[in-house]
Amino acid sequence: MIKNYIKDGFGVIHQLKHDRYLYNVDYVTRNLGPLGEKLTQMSHLRLGYITGSIGRVPYSVLDVGYGDGAFLKACRSIINNCYGNDISTYPVPMHCLFIENILDVRVDVITFFDSLEHFEDISFLADLQCNYVSISVPWCHYYSDEWFKQWKHRKPDEHLKHFSKDALIAIFDHYGFSLINTCGIEDVIRKGDANNILTATFKKRQ
Repeated sequence: MIKNYIKDGFGVIHQLKHDRYLYNVDYVTRNLGPLGEKLTQMSHLRLGYITGSIGRVPYSVLDVGYGDGAFLKACRSIINNCYGNDISTYPVPMHCLFIENILDVRVDVITFFDSLEHFEDISFLADLQCNYVSISVPWCHYYSDEWFKQWKHRKPDEHLKHFSKDALIAIFDHYGFSLINTCGIEDVIRKGDANNILTATFKKRQ
């Protein structure tokens, strides 16, 4: 393992010391802007994936790290109760409600698309009030120290957690979620390397 990183007992890789990263409107524009029309395609792909995974349209959804709100806009076309949380100052889409504390609302599905890897502490997963969680994260294979050092998704101070498939399943199981499925469906649109983005849906054990 390279300097300033450790792997925990679940297989999750953590950056140890880190500086505070600035997430604001400029960050959203800089990171999501280049995707352009693909954001709309991705949003509908994600919504279709969730619907297929749980076998129905969600009753309500909370998107954590909603970015420019593209996914919530797609949700609003078929879901009445849509909520968003993001630490940037980018406004939540119209007819959606901003949630300051994601533990304060109970919803059917909570999503973490390109967001969980930014959290310093993810123990809050145990306290989520939902039936399902759907998530996408950079897929960390850690073939070697040299591979990890050069990996495009190893973004110091921005990406603080890194997950393999086994690690993601293990950490969610630890916090009370059972796996429904995993896939690499987003690579169809992102058109990056094979197994570039890991997507998964979990059901919370009641």
